Amino acid sequence: MQSPKPLMRVIAGERLDPPPMWLMRQAGRYLPEYRTLRAEKGGFLELVYDSAAAAEVTVQPLRRFAFDGAILFSDILIVPYAMGQKLWFEAGEGPRLAPTLDVTQLDTLVADHSRFDAIYETVRQVKAQLAADVTMLGFAGSPWTIATYMIAGQGSKDQGAARRLAYSDPARFGAIIDAIADATVEYLCGQIDAGVEAIQLFDSWAGSLAPLEFDRWVIRPNAKIVAAVKARRPGVAVIGFPKGAGAKLVDYAEGTGVDAIGLDETVDPHWANAVLPKGMAVQGNLDPLALVSGGPGLAEAVANIRAAFADRPHIFNLGHGILLDTPIDHVEALITLVRTPLASRAET
Repeated sequence: MQSPKPLMRVIAGERLDPPPMWLMRQAGRYLPEYRTLRAEKGGFLELVYDSAAAAEVTVQPLRRFAFDGAILFSDILIVPYAMGQKLWFEAGEGPRLAPTLDVTQLDTLVADHSRFDAIYETVRQVKAQLAADVTMLGFAGSPWTIATYMIAGQGSKDQGAARRLAYSDPARFGAIIDAIADATVEYLCGQIDAGVEAIQLFDSWAGSLAPLEFDRWVIRPNAKIVAAVKARRPGVAVIGFPKGAGAKLVDYAEGTGVDAIGLDETVDPHWANAVLPKGMAVQGNLDPLALVSGGPGLAEAVANIRAAFADRPHIFNLGHGILLDTPIDHVEALITLVRTPLASRAET
């Protein structure tokens, strides 16, 4: 039976006018109500592990904007945390993991998958609050991106430590990738059991890899995850987001088995529409800075994206996460632009 939810219908291959929409990082720091709750709860990880608070953060943007999807408020590094690394967040600097796998062997880590449990509870609490037409979105980081953090212990400009290890000791690096993929499948199946209907795989650092390495460490591991999740939980929808993939998007779309593909803001939507598999749903790809700036530039960018995908199933979204300094009224203006049917525009 086809889902009545607009976002799910589009992922399944139906074109809607206007398209459904949600925004990456829509639950978070650009909202004053989020900042208030964060101040009450303290650190970021403390907020993630307070299921009631994390559920509140997840639904906050829906009260303001009535998006078509609610994206779970959590972090991609919950997986390495459950695999046995220590996880904390340095103020103003971002996440840290230890011990790092550039000097520590994977088999010395002591896994604790109970660290997934609070996330599942967040999903259950959010799902209970959602309107009937809103899709519950879960997510995980893809193995390559997670591996870069596990090896270096933090984010880096060029993911050099992980790339060096992948070239110098592909067997060891492959074992890390496989372990991440296995933990990710368990994590995603748990999210689905708690109420998630669609998942997004974030490969934030996919663009740093050469073509052969992209196939080895992005396409193949994501294909493994997609196949395993779909085998265990039939009917779940999967969105792949390989940021920075560029021309390799075609191979990713054809090789991973994802149902829809997210495009970052550097991708020409007209090119993407021409080269991606016919009928495949796409998501994106407004530059977050265009949303910050607003005005005619925002209107032009939205019109260009919508024109490019006028005949393709399309979920409107940003090309990456919404920025801290995004004005609320610009989000409201964006919704008005997206929710105006193309047919209506053609008549005016």
